[in-house]
Amino acid sequence: MKNLLLFFWLFLIVLGCGRTDESLNVYDLKCENLSSPLGVNTSIPRFSWKIKSEKKGTEQAAFQVLVASEKKLLKEGKADLWDSEITETESSVWVAYQGTELKAGSHAFWKVRIKDEAGNISNWSEPAEFGIGLLHENDWQAEYITFNTDAGYQECPQLYKSFELQETDSKLLLQVNSLGYHEVFVNGKKVGDGVLTPAVSQFDKRSLVNTYDISSYVKKGKNDLILWLGSGWYTEGLPGVVNNGPVVKAQLEKVEGNYSEVILKTDSSWLGRESSYTRHGNWRPHRFGGELIDGSLTKTDLAVDDTNRSWQKISVIEVPEHELSPQMTELNRIQDTLNPTAVVELSKDTFLVDMGKNLTGWVKVHFRDLKKAQEVKLEYCDHLTNEGMFNDRNQYDKYIASGKSPEIFQNKFNYHGFRYIRVSGLDEMPDPDSICAYLIHTDYELASGFECSDQDLNAIHDMIFYTLRCLSIGGDLVDCPQIERLGYGGDGNASTVTAQTMFNLGPLYTNWLQAWADVIREDGGMPHTAPNPYNAGGGPYWCGFIISASWNTYLNYGDASILQKYYPVMQKWLGYVDKYSVDGLLKPWPNTEYRNWFLGDWATPEGIDQTDEASVHVVNNSYLAVCYDQMNKIAQVLGKQEDAGKFKVKKEQLQTKIHEVYFSESDNSYGTGTQIDLAFPMISGVVPENLYEKVKQSLYKETNMKWDGHLACGLVGIPVVTQWTVENGEADLMYSMLKKRDYPGYLYMIDNGATTTWEHWNGERSRIHNCYNGIGSWFYEAIGGIRQAENVPMYQKVIIQPQVPKGITWAKTFKETPFGRISVNWELDGEMMTMSVDIPVGSEADVLLPETVKEYDLEGKRNITQNINSCVNLKSGQYVLNYKL
Repeated sequence: MKNLLLFFWLFLIVLGCGRTDESLNVYDLKCENLSSPLGVNTSIPRFSWKIKSEKKGTEQAAFQVLVASEKKLLKEGKADLWDSEITETESSVWVAYQGTELKAGSHAFWKVRIKDEAGNISNWSEPAEFGIGLLHENDWQAEYITFNTDAGYQECPQLYKSFELQETDSKLLLQVNSLGYHEVFVNGKKVGDGVLTPAVSQFDKRSLVNTYDISSYVKKGKNDLILWLGSGWYTEGLPGVVNNGPVVKAQLEKVEGNYSEVILKTDSSWLGRESSYTRHGNWRPHRFGGELIDGSLTKTDLAVDDTNRSWQKISVIEVPEHELSPQMTELNRIQDTLNPTAVVELSKDTFLVDMGKNLTGWVKVHFRDLKKAQEVKLEYCDHLTNEGMFNDRNQYDKYIASGKSPEIFQNKFNYHGFRYIRVSGLDEMPDPDSICAYLIHTDYELASGFECSDQDLNAIHDMIFYTLRCLSIGGDLVDCPQIERLGYGGDGNASTVTAQTMFNLGPLYTNWLQAWADVIREDGGMPHTAPNPYNAGGGPYWCGFIISASWNTYLNYGDASILQKYYPVMQKWLGYVDKYSVDGLLKPWPNTEYRNWFLGDWATPEGIDQTDEASVHVVNNSYLAVCYDQMNKIAQVLGKQEDAGKFKVKKEQLQTKIHEVYFSESDNSYGTGTQIDLAFPMISGVVPENLYEKVKQSLYKETNMKWDGHLACGLVGIPVVTQWTVENGEADLMYSMLKKRDYPGYLYMIDNGATTTWEHWNGERSRIHNCYNGIGSWFYEAIGGIRQAENVPMYQKVIIQPQVPKGITWAKTFKETPFGRISVNWELDGEMMTMSVDIPVGSEADVLLPETVKEYDLEGKRNITQNINSCVNLKSGQYVLNYKL
């Protein structure tokens, strides 16, 4: 009887430890940091999830993942691909699949549940799905095909094939590898909502594959498949381009669990025809052109049988060998719809449409009462000159009317950067309700929010936030959408910390960093853009993107495979740097056919000579010291301790050399004594500790006496000064600089009509640009007070320490991390600070209190601080903290 009772009590204990907790939830399942991707680039995918709990201090102690070939098999004992069983670990991000070998082209479902530190078990998550892409050359049976016409690259052709299906219960995945843009149509309906697909790549090294699930679009019997193509970057004279028009190969696979069967592929049996769309422009700076639409053809574009157009033979072509990679970033998608704020008449048949703010994307117009062959021209620009002049930079579209309603213009295979549209060729003013514009960007997660008591700061933050959305189209960040459309490394380096704070850009940077690895030359030389279609300007800060962006991407998203993959590329480029270093300092390297210039800072205010040799050398060598520091940390993450030691020595030697050569004792400055020449040596560890305060005072003097308290630097200087102010708690200095309303400054832009940041402080050239967005991280790290603990990735350890300038009384800030949302809302009432903090499961926070605080209240309990550097450690959960300043 005693044994029976003992067994009964043990059973209750075990049952209690394994009870289901309804308040413990698993959500936001990702595979390779993507939501239900249909074709990932590995047969060993990695899973991530987030956890919600109503209990403070919750931690994951274990997980169980089920993976199955069919959703109905996602049950214990039935999951046919992987049952991890209860796996004791805190890991909930980048958990590697360990089940049955997954085949290329296969498809699976998965779900997860977790156990917390108290033994409580969550419910199973909602199921997610994923697919394995075509990973090897022998996975492909399709051939590259094209439909060439006399229009060449200007043609946007359609390729067609019908196929028969006896049943429609199976999953059908279409793999599309297009050189140029494509859209997919099955039985007259567009598949999915992606646009301007695929993302960018370096065509002479790599092209991307997109996977579509067309299962819900097919029917028994005959089905019609149309691939609609546009050239985009696949244009004459650019690297890897071998055909006078867009090219595609595709294959349709019937997928049953871990196996697939090719049932359709591109080959010589396909047919082609012209579409209603052609294009102009050759995709060079100022010449990106636009689209020409024949309204008489638009109505039958998706009709297989069209008496006006017959299907003709296509061509099979040979494409040079290169890597085919599943696209590992989200598709471009329409993100917002804008309506005009004004339409005014310029002349009898010409009208100016104001969309109210700049955007990157498309226009859609419903015309009325057009005559057959009547031409309507739409020109685009991002700003009007002071004289009201319109500069379209060759951005224009044309619509040629059919004479029959409806007459609708909409972009498809090109896009514009604009606020204003000049419409000419109409007989009467268009109705504002007939016009709309679509904001388009890569479909990443908007992962942050900031608001405070100062409306000027809110306006600056919101402008930067919106600008970056306008620049992130195609799986990279471009400098501008209307003039160059290039993924400049300098612009990228300057904005990476801000952009990755504001958005979940892990997949986008995965795509962009691959392009950087693809453009390095055999001698280690690195261009200034990736992809690198042609010669572009920059300097070492541009080339070093491969190091700095890789490190920051690891810090923000925790994917160490990024560091592992590109470590050899980083080393190769640093070897090139060594080749052009003299007496321990980097000197200018030669211009090449793929890059020019040797910049330090760029786009500085009038009155600063950014080409001054002393400044260029201080900036570039200080940045190189940062690179060596990042390489030391990368090597440590990768377990390469010997390399880490070597990079540490190189960093220290370079720091010493910069100080010896460029420091001026007479005025305690470096180089030319500009803001960047003073701040960069401080953040890169060049300034000896005993001189730091003197150099700091020189920065104050330069800012306040010479520049009347303004920010006075350019593209490289903005993030450098931003980092310096955050690290040194100089919130009052940055606040005062941001509040300046005259030139140069952000409020000067806004007061002069800016809705997106400019290329130059005076508004020259582009007014949708990635020059000055590096300031954006300050709102989160300083005012919001949310910073990552040093070298701890994914916000797993967070420092919370709001820096409160005089004049700010409250702030609300949140940041979505791989573990969930961190939020800090604080309010200052006189001398009383009230702070609400939310920490997700998987993270912890150290709240650093001001030195003057002797006691604080946490969740209604009074606490006495222990020392001058008082720290309140918080595990996951929601907390309210009060203290008197």
